[in-house]
Amino acid sequence: MSAKSFWNKCRVSGIAQTGEEFLKFVGPGLLVTVGFIDPGNWAANLAAGAEYGYALLWMVSLSTFMLIVLQHNAAHLGIVTGKCMAEAITEYFPCGIGRAVLLTALGASAMTSMAEILGGAIALRMLFSIPLPVGATLTALLSAALLLCNTYSKVEKWIIGFVSLIGIAFLYELWLVPGGWGAQAAVGWVVPQFPQGSMLVIMSVLGAVVMPHNLFLHSEIIQSRQWHLKGASFIKKRLDFEFFDTLFAMMVGWAINSAMVILAAAVFWTAGEHVTELEQARDLLRPLLGDSASVIFALALLFAGVASSVTSGMAGGIMTSGMAGEPYNTKDKHTITGIVGSLGCGLVLIWLTSDPFEGLLFSQMALSVQLPITMVSLVALTSSPKVMGVYANGKGTKLLLYTLTGIVTALNVMLLYSVLR
Repeated sequence: MSAKSFWNKCRVSGIAQTGEEFLKFVGPGLLVTVGFIDPGNWAANLAAGAEYGYALLWMVSLSTFMLIVLQHNAAHLGIVTGKCMAEAITEYFPCGIGRAVLLTALGASAMTSMAEILGGAIALRMLFSIPLPVGATLTALLSAALLLCNTYSKVEKWIIGFVSLIGIAFLYELWLVPGGWGAQAAVGWVVPQFPQGSMLVIMSVLGAVVMPHNLFLHSEIIQSRQWHLKGASFIKKRLDFEFFDTLFAMMVGWAINSAMVILAAAVFWTAGEHVTELEQARDLLRPLLGDSASVIFALALLFAGVASSVTSGMAGGIMTSGMAGEPYNTKDKHTITGIVGSLGCGLVLIWLTSDPFEGLLFSQMALSVQLPITMVSLVALTSSPKVMGVYANGKGTKLLLYTLTGIVTALNVMLLYSVLR
């Protein structure tokens, strides 16, 4: 049978149509996955592997599971209601509570912007010896220009593609690492461990994976397609396809994050080498890329920094436009205020930071501290029949979501105890 005949037969059977339909709706999850390999993730994973070996891989697994559940829930909100999370909070929450939630989320967006811009600045320092404050300013201005001029969409696929290649490089390097790590990693993925002094890094890994601003971003990307206007049967199909899009994208992120931790453990932890700066991560690429590792790493970090700075700035615009009860629109003053505010505050925080690597870790920790507020807000919205109608969360889903919220809250309490002790 020829390839054409086989394809036609598949088309008749409905398999091809399903595949074609699914490909039309793949994308939002992959865009969110850019956050999996942003500079904050690189720093958190590098610290986890270098300082504690394979012991903190369980947090990568737990964070990814949380992210799948939460991103799926946030996407449901956008598909069913046609509103992003910020708009829904403004419409359905009491005014004071809604503003408080969105202001804390905006603060988390600024902390995210700090990490992303800082990554770009470190890359510029590695490539051209540009001072960190100057590099940070250039990165922030470029990201703002791409957003406000709506030119980012033209380079988005190239940026995601390049950063994805670096992610693949990390995965491929696992084959180059000497044997023996498999058994330790297998235990680390599933057995929770809390080595002495590790709570800051644990919470940094959590914040680096389950970023609050990404929940707002995912709901905005989904709702902008206005699928809720096409009827119940269409919504049902979109919900099914969205789950597989989210699951696939998040598992890719889990694999890349795990690879970073494992490589850091194999290169630094086994040698007893202490890591104090992000530039040391370029050593992870030397077995694959040789002496060009420094340039390739810096370019990847630059692209990752710009790409993720754009998404954090976009999230800031989504929140401020949502406060005004308006959709995201880069021509509107409310959206512009959020974009400039998020990137501008992140830039100021960098100017005030004396230790860039510590700054990256603390920024990711701050995200985990705000996370329970965003999680409770999301669950409240998606569990309400008034908001979701027949698509409101069932008892089992609500129990799972509130259990995850309780786990994050408990980890935050443990962090506070470790700091005050």
